This record gives sequence, structure tokens and C-alpha cells, in this order.
Amino acid sequence: MNDIGVRDAGVTDVDVVVAGAGQAGLSSAHHLRRRGFEPERDFVVLDHAPRPGGAWQFRWPSLTYGKVHGMHALPGMELTGADPARPSSEVIGEYFTAYERRFDLRVRRPVDVRRVSEGDGGRLLVETSAGTWSTRALINATGTWDKPFWPRYPGQETFLGRQLHTAVYPGPEAFRGQRVVVVGGGASGTQHLMEIAPYAAETWWVTRRPPVFADGPFDEGRGRAAVAMVEDRVRQGLPPLSVVSVTGLAVTDAVREARANGVLDRLPMFDRITPTGVEWDDGRAVEADVILWATGFRAAVDHLAPLRLREPGGGIRMDGTQAAADPRVHLVGYGPSASTIGANRAGRAAVRDIMRLLRREPVPA
Repeated sequence: MNDIGVRDAGVTDVDVVVAGAGQAGLSSAHHLRRRGFEPERDFVVLDHAPRPGGAWQFRWPSLTYGKVHGMHALPGMELTGADPARPSSEVIGEYFTAYERRFDLRVRRPVDVRRVSEGDGGRLLVETSAGTWSTRALINATGTWDKPFWPRYPGQETFLGRQLHTAVYPGPEAFRGQRVVVVGGGASGTQHLMEIAPYAAETWWVTRRPPVFADGPFDEGRGRAAVAMVEDRVRQGLPPLSVVSVTGLAVTDAVREARANGVLDRLPMFDRITPTGVEWDDGRAVEADVILWATGFRAAVDHLAPLRLREPGGGIRMDGTQAAADPRVHLVGYGPSASTIGANRAGRAAVRDIMRLLRREPVPA
């Protein structure tokens, strides 16, 4: 094992840096420990968030644990006995806190990873708000929450009402008596719309493409097909697709009721924004007090720009969890691993490949 060392210039040597302590980052840290790596000696976990919980800690209060679909347990520790009526931010935040303590992962936070570049001797230089690390490998688990996507439309800056992104969605009561345009055909957009409708004066649902509702269970076969589609894109160096664009919207009892009541009657994307609402080229217009952009997120990987990993298609070409252009860099929670179960598997796969890269003998599981 390589004892951690601090150079005169304030650069700390370590074998592996894990950037991000959400589901994928914690899974990776767990598998590093199982393989014999010691925290603060062989690897360090850096997290941008102020407390444990990954992106879940920022979710809106009305997203209770019972509404969360497909939250998969972290490796080695189940989440049991959670009250489905409690906010998911609280339940999962407490679970991640307990997990970090049980496995002694020693996450450093809040730490902003600002830049990753080529260092000396084939190592990577990770510059952060808390100092600089020189590392032999990087597991990037920075997710998407810090990069909400805001589309641009003509007249957007003239709107006199309120515009907000789902990243800061405050819950349905904040829209009481207001006229609300919800933009986006994903799970967040439909959930927000169904919550807001009973409080709002009027709601409209606007999406770029007609939504696809997926009846029936999301079984293993459908899951494999969805992952294969996303994997194909990232192998080509294209930006990952959103989950819903691959799987479709799950049809729950609440969705059936909202469709029957007209809440989920979809309009095509408007052509412009006016000071008082939105307009279409065919002459239709809607007056609104609020535009809620439920338009998703993009991968938070700007700090990797000095490594020139992006392909002409706009994404990072991947070989499993490994960046095809640099075997020292693994992206977990990116592309096909951007799900809770996928993040767990990606953490294990990344550590296995890093063992080979560092030429360590594997430790029996």
C-alpha cells in the first residue's frame, strides 16, 4: 500500500480520488474498502454537498419516501423500516449518514472539485476548494444535480411572472391560485403537475415530444433493453439519454386518474414566451403566472475539461465505466449507471478495473 504523503507544495498523494458521495460515490468507496484500500491513506472521498444524502437531500419536501421509485440499497447495508410518509430527503439522508459511519468512509465535505488535469509521472492533479490531490486514478461520481438544464426560447427574458427549475421546486402549495405552465415530459414534470393541479388556478403541460406512457411492470427485460440503449450512446461519445426517454413514463393509479381528469393533457412545445405567458405559431396563447421548467439535468463534468475527454458528439465515450480516452478516469452514475442499482454495479466495476490499473492483487470478497 502506498502511504499518503503531502508534498512541500501542498499537494497530497493518494492512489484514488472519489469525487462525489451520492449513491455511485459511496458504492465505489465501499468496494475500495472491500479490496483493501484504506480511507485517508489510499483513497479520499470528496463531496460538494454540505451533508450526507447526495442529490436526495435537495429534493422537494412533498417527495415522500413512498413516492420514490426504485431506490436500491447501497452495497452491504439495507434500508429498512423507513416511514413512507416521511420526505425522501430525510430518509435517504439519514441512511447515507449511517452508511458512511458503518463503513468508516471519512467523506470530506463540503469540498468543490474545481479542475482535474494532467500531473507529474502519469498521475492526475485534482484541484479543489480544500487543497490539491495527486492521484493515480479518479472515480468521478459528481452526478447531475448541480447542472440543471434551462432551454432557451425567444422572449424568455421578457416574462413578468416567475420562472423556476425543478431543482428548486418548493412544493405544490407555493402555486396556490396561480396559472402554471409545466415544461417537460419526464417523471419530475408529471409529478409536479399532478401535485400542483389541485392548488393552481389553471395548469398546462407542455413537452417537446408526445409523452410515452409505459403500462405494465418495469421488469428485468425492459431494464436490460433500456440500459443497452444508453450504453450504445455513450460508447459512441454521445450525451446520455434521460431515463424516461428510454423507458417511458410509468403508469400508476395517480397517473391514470390525472389522465382521466385532463391534468395530463399535453400541449406541443410553445414557440415563444411573452411578458404574460406563452404563444404558439398557430395562434394559440396561454396567460401564465409561473413557468416551471422540469427539463432535466446534464452531467456535472466541467471540471474534467482539461483532460479533453469529450467527443465531437458532445459526450464522453465510455468503455464500461472507464473513459475510453483515459483509463485512469472512471465515470460512475453516468449514462447506463445513472440509476440506483446501476450506480452500485458501476462502483464495483470501476474498482475492479482500477485494481488492474494499479496492478494490485485482488483481495477475496
